[in-house]
Amino acid sequence: MGPLLIGGILESVGKIAGDLITTDKERAELAFRAQELDQKLDLAQIEVNKVEAASASVWVAGWRPGIGWVCVSACAWNWVGLPLSSFLLAAAGHPVNFTPADLSEMWPLLLGMLGIGGMRTFEKVKGVTK
Repeated sequence: MGPLLIGGILESVGKIAGDLITTDKERAELAFRAQELDQKLDLAQIEVNKVEAASASVWVAGWRPGIGWVCVSACAWNWVGLPLSSFLLAAAGHPVNFTPADLSEMWPLLLGMLGIGGMRTFEKVKGVTK
């Protein structure tokens, strides 16, 4: 069962339980248990990530860097390749109107990957990890 499905089930059960629970102490206990379960799911995903990263297969360990390189390639084309190609072709007497790549779906992915890398760097600087 995937984490997204489990999260949806937990949310539904939480709403039903919230209607049945009447005291603040019971609500606090339920919130604590839900947070505890969410933390366990996060730790399980971290372990999966460690196993994937340690794999010798490029198909297992290389998909994250591969996605990063695809995002970098699209940005490089939009901001360097496209303007340079347009300029050179126009200068050669063959103007071409290139359409820039739509990066709207890549930005959340790229920024998320950069954010995780930034957090890792912050941990190293603070001496939390090696």
